[in-house]
Amino acid sequence: MGDRRWRRAGSALMRVIAVWAVSTLTMLALAGVLPDFRLQSADGDSITKTAFTAAWGAGAFGLLSALVWPVLVRALLIVPALVLGMLVFFLNGSLLLVALRLIPDGRGAAAWETAVAVAAVMSAVASATSTTLAVRDDNAYRRRLSRLAYRRRRRGGTGGDPRGGPPGTVFIQLDGVGHDTLVQAAAGGVMPTVAHWLAGPDGHRLTPWRTDWSSQTGASQLGILHGSNHDVPAFRWYEKETGVVMVSSKPASALELQRRAVARTRDGGLLTLDGASRGNLFSGGAGQLALVLSMAARLGKGGRSRAGYFAYFSDPANAVRTAGSFVAEVCREIAQSTRSRLRKETPRIKRGGLYPFIRAFATVVERDVVVTAVIGDMFAGRTAVYADLVAYDEVAHHSGPRSRDAEKVLARLDRALALIAEVAEQAPRPYRIVLLSDHGQSPGETFAGAYGLTLKELVRAGSGLPVPRRAQRTRSASEARDAVRIALHRPVAEGREHVVKPSDPIVLASGNLGLISFPDIEGRASLEQLERRHPALLSTLANHPGIGFLLVRSERYGSVVLARDGVRVPVADLADGRGPLTAYGPGAADAIRRTDTFPHVADVMVNSMYDPVTGTVHAFEEQIGSHGGLGGDQSRPFLLWPRSLTDPLDAVTGEDGERPDELVGAEAVHRVLRRWLQEASGPQVPVGND
Repeated sequence: MGDRRWRRAGSALMRVIAVWAVSTLTMLALAGVLPDFRLQSADGDSITKTAFTAAWGAGAFGLLSALVWPVLVRALLIVPALVLGMLVFFLNGSLLLVALRLIPDGRGAAAWETAVAVAAVMSAVASATSTTLAVRDDNAYRRRLSRLAYRRRRRGGTGGDPRGGPPGTVFIQLDGVGHDTLVQAAAGGVMPTVAHWLAGPDGHRLTPWRTDWSSQTGASQLGILHGSNHDVPAFRWYEKETGVVMVSSKPASALELQRRAVARTRDGGLLTLDGASRGNLFSGGAGQLALVLSMAARLGKGGRSRAGYFAYFSDPANAVRTAGSFVAEVCREIAQSTRSRLRKETPRIKRGGLYPFIRAFATVVERDVVVTAVIGDMFAGRTAVYADLVAYDEVAHHSGPRSRDAEKVLARLDRALALIAEVAEQAPRPYRIVLLSDHGQSPGETFAGAYGLTLKELVRAGSGLPVPRRAQRTRSASEARDAVRIALHRPVAEGREHVVKPSDPIVLASGNLGLISFPDIEGRASLEQLERRHPALLSTLANHPGIGFLLVRSERYGSVVLARDGVRVPVADLADGRGPLTAYGPGAADAIRRTDTFPHVADVMVNSMYDPVTGTVHAFEEQIGSHGGLGGDQSRPFLLWPRSLTDPLDAVTGEDGERPDELVGAEAVHRVLRRWLQEASGPQVPVGND
């Protein structure tokens, strides 16, 4: 045991010396190239003296980076994450200037902007060298022993993974990626890692599943992680008894939804047993948290969630790389939106203001922090990890789900999946990787773009209320936008919807699903009440070409679905593929019936039109790729799982032995994932330490 410790210490010392040497050579090379960076006295020095100066400076910079940088980042956790990312270059350059001042006789000097560049290069080179040496040393040795052990087990006929023990499971959610989108990306070479998983005889299997009426992350992820999404009618909705607008991506709302789900199921969630939740709206009951929105509303827990930033940015090379990628992504978005305007592509929405920075946060910062956290979880040997990558969803909202911009994001996500799969091969326990999505996206021009007015303005017109002369924008729902506000430590509005007059309706949008509530009518307003108060409202909505159908409660007939030409069908008589639901596909009737039972279903639920030929819908917010209601790809996400696991349909087969034809609803997906976690034999405990 003592000899092994000495060997490890010697190996670590050799790595430090090697990194020091490479850093010294890098500093010498930069001093020879950059005019404002010198390692010599004013009178000049010999090569030996200059090399000694570089070695001193590189050593001082490395020591400061190792000792001071983590302390700085920990102290700056009170600073917004995005601001911390922007401070990376400043902090790194400052450390280099301090290191140069520590060189004897004042031989080191650099201009401020040069110090920033030199520090960035040296951090990246040192990190790459250290990683390479570590892999060539301990990890390579461990892999070699594992391969030899595996061959011996194969020869002995025992098979299995040489690491033994119960496998862990990593669930990666590709937010907004529909089943057909994934299939096309894999077949078209955009996602080679996914294609490889699907092609191998011992690889993965793929199946679609069907969302609830509310096809959005709040409803789907709550159901997947906590086993219940009861009473989540949309991304945002109005609760009359409190006067509060619930929004799935607001921390206080997310925490309340999580509390309600736990109370309903009497279970902490999917990840309560040695689990980690990364980049999600909800915790799933996990003990390890990073960038979990619901925890941002809890005293103490919010700091734990933001600690994911510390774990990532504590490595200066990570910080420099992400900051550089962030700037590049901002420039990429500006270039792509400019090209879209010049080519007069349609449909198209405005992508200016802060959006380029929000996109860069979702596609770079969140991706890098979440992927790094997942890798750390795997090396720590945690049993269950659930992570959400929101990059595609954010870009597809603004560029379109079938756009070239969104396709490039899928390619970068595939590279992240390849990295996770590679790490799984080296983790201290075997891992099963499950890929899934929470919903898809349906393309189409916005409702306001197609008809010149928003849903709110149409409701006001049908109610006999004044309407502004110019159509106004309906703010887009965006998990990434609110995640940025949390990262910036900016308050996220949780207040009540502003009502000008007690009789004014509150109109909210969730993709192509609209919700209309009348706050002065106690309880759920009835069709008869609305027709007495606003005789033209329901007929105006039902007969509009951009609207597919309405759901409203009738005192006489119970809840009914209204559509064009005076069609009124009781919810109990709804049938898929018939009447007002002809275009919406299987499961639409059951989804409407389920939502109709929710305590907080809106007075009037409005689903946009859907064209089954083009697959398009009309979002009631500023999105040309949307989800939230019924119609097209948005309701058809996917589940990709290793063939060694139980088939999802077998996992949800009832006690009567009746096997369903398809996987329906996020709660059913929860049962499948829980079954897969239970299938691992042996005690479910972590292999490594935090």
